[in-house]
Amino acid sequence: MAKHILIVEDDVTFSLMLKTWLGKKGFIVDTASSIARAKKQLKTEAYDLVLSDLRLPDDDGIALLTWMDEEGYSYPLIIMTGYADIQSAVLAMKRGAKDYIAKPAQPDELLKKINEALQPETLTAQHSSDIPKTDKMSPASTNSPNFLEGESEAARQLYNYVGLVAPTQMSVLINGASGTGKEYVAHRIHQLSKRAGKPFIAIDCGSIPKELAASEFFGHIKGSFTGALTDKTGAFEEADGGTLFLDEIGNLSYEVQIQLLRTLQERRIRPVGSSKEIEVDVRLISATNENLENAIEKGHFREDLFHRINEFTLRMPSLKERQEDILLFANFFLDQANHELGRNLTGFDSQASAALQNYTWPGNLRQMKNIIKRATLLAQGNYITYSDIASELTENSSATNPLSLHNEETEKSRILEALRQTSQNKSRAAQLLGIDRKTLYNKLKLYGIQ
Repeated sequence: MAKHILIVEDDVTFSLMLKTWLGKKGFIVDTASSIARAKKQLKTEAYDLVLSDLRLPDDDGIALLTWMDEEGYSYPLIIMTGYADIQSAVLAMKRGAKDYIAKPAQPDELLKKINEALQPETLTAQHSSDIPKTDKMSPASTNSPNFLEGESEAARQLYNYVGLVAPTQMSVLINGASGTGKEYVAHRIHQLSKRAGKPFIAIDCGSIPKELAASEFFGHIKGSFTGALTDKTGAFEEADGGTLFLDEIGNLSYEVQIQLLRTLQERRIRPVGSSKEIEVDVRLISATNENLENAIEKGHFREDLFHRINEFTLRMPSLKERQEDILLFANFFLDQANHELGRNLTGFDSQASAALQNYTWPGNLRQMKNIIKRATLLAQGNYITYSDIASELTENSSATNPLSLHNEETEKSRILEALRQTSQNKSRAAQLLGIDRKTLYNKLKLYGIQ
């Protein structure tokens, strides 16, 4: 039986386009251009799903969601929103929305979200208040509950490349700064490959002592060296048929690089102390935060190994290059911290949200996760405020911010420039200058700046 969808959207052209497209996909579709009209239709018609814009002329999608809950309508609701309203969309999910999608909506992604929302378990009569908020994952997360891919253009391009290279047998080199999520991308390539049912083995090359590297990679037999009390299976053998991920491969010693190259060329390993070779079938994914080409010029990395591991390169964007994803990740990490710490915070206030978006994030996702976990622990109210994160965000700002304050004339000009850049938003200007709001207000009074 065809599913019945109500689209609540005041953009008539967009609404008609969605109605026509979904109709071709086998759905029965009604439309409403306001919250009031949507309420009337919900009272007279039975629907399987509601697809609502966040901003409407007479109210917003969150108000519709609240009303549906109060009236006992258990239809799943998907919020449609622009990037500027992602924080509100995440709040809608915490209030019980099933999912959200950013405009302009990608047809395949929208259809996927609709089909997921219409799965039988989502149609049970259950109010949003009965669902633990910390169990709600962000809609941009993948099968892994420990990571989120994001919706920025940089993220879309990255995971488009991941989807292209994953089904191949090509060796992949992931290049990116620390904390950008290189291991997740490696795991995602494995999940999308033909080797998904086989092992994924990750090795941190930076943590392996030089003298134990051969044993870690290729294994050893009992008694082959002091401390070899039992036989050991190496990473290549453990990953046989699957994927081996070598993180920070640039840290390998030159001697180990030679052994690694030989293994990749011959697809055979010889455990330390053994005379027997073992055939292995492994796809290699490597990662580095170094410029390996510079390392080659300095004689620290073998050029032939570089070409062997670098059949396809993926560049990981830094967090500051993914502006649209910052609040997505912030809420994602807040959900994780709520779960781990037994808290139930709702989100971030407007000043904290602005500060998160304006910060440069030199430590990328890892830094954000740590800051938000700490703030979740310390927060006194329902929201994380700017004061909960200020000390963490301003710690390095004076060293890196081009608007750091100096003498009086420079101070005044830079304050004016910061206000201009932030459209007179004093909270954001203070963050840009690397000072707190109180200091900025004192400076404004001192220099007579209105």
